[in-house]
Amino acid sequence: MKLLFFDIECASVFKNTAKICAFGYCLTDETFRILEKEDILVNPQGGFHLTDRKGSQGLVLPYEYKDFKKYPTFPELAPRIYALLQAEDTLPVGHAAMNDVKYLNLESRRFSLPSFCFSFADTQFVYMNRIGVFNRQFGLGTIAEALGVEFTPHRAADDAYATMRVAEAMCRAEGTDFSGLLEKYRIEPGRIENYEVTQNSSEAQRAYLAEVQAKKEAREEARREFHRYLDREKRRRGKEGRLKNKKICFSHPLEETLALSKPLLSALFSEAGFYTFHAEECDVYVYFGEESGPRLRSVKERGVRLFTAEEFSEFLRISSRG
Repeated sequence: MKLLFFDIECASVFKNTAKICAFGYCLTDETFRILEKEDILVNPQGGFHLTDRKGSQGLVLPYEYKDFKKYPTFPELAPRIYALLQAEDTLPVGHAAMNDVKYLNLESRRFSLPSFCFSFADTQFVYMNRIGVFNRQFGLGTIAEALGVEFTPHRAADDAYATMRVAEAMCRAEGTDFSGLLEKYRIEPGRIENYEVTQNSSEAQRAYLAEVQAKKEAREEARREFHRYLDREKRRRGKEGRLKNKKICFSHPLEETLALSKPLLSALFSEAGFYTFHAEECDVYVYFGEESGPRLRSVKERGVRLFTAEEFSEFLRISSRG
């Protein structure tokens, strides 16, 4: 089996368009011996609008933009790109490959071309399976550095070459070839067909997603129980106490920790306090000491009185002694 490592650069990417300006590839055999390597440059038929993933910071590609008008358009180059990606006994491999496959999908639709039809692997996904981390993305540069692979970023053929070297390094570390790597981590390649794209998947990822979903459902049930408990306890609010006429708000993680939030809720009501779910209107905000984030920053900026959960427990215990 041959491996076609590929990378795509775009002049611009918007919700429904991705104007490809470079298709770089590195074709190898199973032992990573390079058979072909090339940057196929494409006239994007549009201007360059380059941003990072957040859409705010300009990127610079290592090409002369003015030269792109001289190159063939995507429809003119499409037969060659289709042939490369859809060749028999060849597995296309990319880094964060879903992005590039979606770009191909958008360009084929843009020019009313047939849908691409091929399966593909993703070195980023393989790396995530190897280290057992699925809650963040890893850039090609990050993985390359971790594996001792050097490359020049954003030249498509060089990114494709670096992707190949990353795959080679992982295979060398595991003592197997790329097919063996996919088999070891039970990774199913993604696929594009009939303009529909499915991503790579694995047993480990499915287990992770199931765990995430279970935790989400547990949090949601805890929030519902917190609401039910609050509705019962607020009827017992005292008329006098240290928190009289004060609005108290708990952080979301504290609300969901029922073993602690329930007793605190009962105690604050006994001290004549009110509870609010809206941090922007509270007088007192209670949170776990290790928390951070915009909600906490917002109440700090307002000068709200802050307690950690431990401090608030102590405050209520002392106040209840009178």
